[in-house]
Amino acid sequence: MKQITAIIKPFKLEEVREALAAQGVTGLTVTEVKGFGRQKGHTELYRGAEYVVDFLPKVKVEVVVKDADLDACIDAIVKAAKTGKIGDGKIFVTAVEQVVRIRTGETDEAAV
Repeated sequence: MKQITAIIKPFKLEEVREALAAQGVTGLTVTEVKGFGRQKGHTELYRGAEYVVDFLPKVKVEVVVKDADLDACIDAIVKAAKTGKIGDGKIFVTAVEQVVRIRTGETDEAAV
């Protein structure tokens, strides 16, 4: 099993969720985060004063999938989250050694 962690633009969240659901993903975790990379940030004006916003709002989507579903899920995320502009985000894939569903005690792929 693999854990996919995708950092995406907030307004793309619903499209990514729908794309993953179409791939058979039944659950995911979403966290509102802030960060910067090549996008750097931008300057805003508030009450006549300029200030720099270094950290931009992003959304972190985490999902655990079977190895066989990995490539299809990554492709779905890329297609749904891509705008073609800087700051579209990144996808990280890590190995998952064990999963346990607390309610039933199911383990590994049965728990996903």
